[in-house]
Amino acid sequence: MAKRHPLQNILFPLLLPLSLLYGLGGLCRRALAKRGMTGCWKPPHPCVSIGNISWGGTGKTPVTDWLLSHAGKRGLRVAVLTRGYGARPSHLPLKVNSGMAAAECGDEPLMLAMRHPEAVVMVDPDRNRAGRFLEKESPPDMYLLDDGFQHLSTGRDLDLVLLDKDDVRFSPAPGRPPSNWNRIIPAGSWREPVSALQSAAAFLIKAEPAEWPELVPALKTRLEAFPRPVFAFCMEPAGLRPVGEHTAQSDILGPSVVDGPYVFLCGIGDPSQALHTTVSFLGRGPEKVLAFPDHHDFRKEAEKLRALALPIVCTGKDAVKLAAFSLPLPCFSLEVSARFFASLSVGEENVSDFETWWEEQLSRLCPHF
Repeated sequence: MAKRHPLQNILFPLLLPLSLLYGLGGLCRRALAKRGMTGCWKPPHPCVSIGNISWGGTGKTPVTDWLLSHAGKRGLRVAVLTRGYGARPSHLPLKVNSGMAAAECGDEPLMLAMRHPEAVVMVDPDRNRAGRFLEKESPPDMYLLDDGFQHLSTGRDLDLVLLDKDDVRFSPAPGRPPSNWNRIIPAGSWREPVSALQSAAAFLIKAEPAEWPELVPALKTRLEAFPRPVFAFCMEPAGLRPVGEHTAQSDILGPSVVDGPYVFLCGIGDPSQALHTTVSFLGRGPEKVLAFPDHHDFRKEAEKLRALALPIVCTGKDAVKLAAFSLPLPCFSLEVSARFFASLSVGEENVSDFETWWEEQLSRLCPHF
């Protein structure tokens, strides 16, 4: 969720001129990229960008995880090109393997590499350098460009653009901030003006099924100028996995393994959504919630965590960091996956479900698979 600081709402009139300048810069960058004036490198194999127009956690990693799972079933060898937020790599580009420390490669790249050993996850702020490295070493069948909507120096065949549900709503409920639609940094959290959405091949939005009826009319109006399919997905829990350095990926347990009070711990962009999923899965709320900023490494909290007297339940990307601490208490990650549950036609007819639509794109981009 793209959360704004309260001062952004209070100072909106003063920040608006700066937003216009920031947005103009984004327009210029896109115009130069379209004319091939930004030193763009287009991978010789199909490249799909997964990105968003605003900052914040809109679900890019779960979507990437879904795409990697689908590719694995098809026999496609996929490479993920990612910046590796918060990583301190020993060299660049860095090919992630499951034995690495999260501090070296980043929590999300490590989590994806552990879940998808058949894929290649490359960490490098210069995605083009990482892509060229793979082309020389072992070219993949397809590239996934993580957080790539504004990374215009890498050419792509498709842009999957994730939207924030609170950005598209018209009439916020009590307690919700004003709509963030087309509110550009620093007055809002959008990285570019709304016209950038013209580059999208499809829009994805993370929401609960119960929220979808409210979102449909807003999406139809907001996206009227951008006739693209819209696909909604939610996070579906698969089970609890014990956290440990040598835990097998198949060790998935049911909710009964945590049969009493527990602590919920997370360092992600939207703790409320992860907490909601955890409470729904376990059937009860935690005794205590420990929420930290996105990509938090927990090293300073290691001793405090060891002193907890209750089991810990965390998210998948927190687990890859907690595993190194060998905590002397039960610790589980709630494994979740994206489930696409609805689609919407905005100016298009016969919009299928996401998996069918994605199969059609793969047939076009990778006709030999």
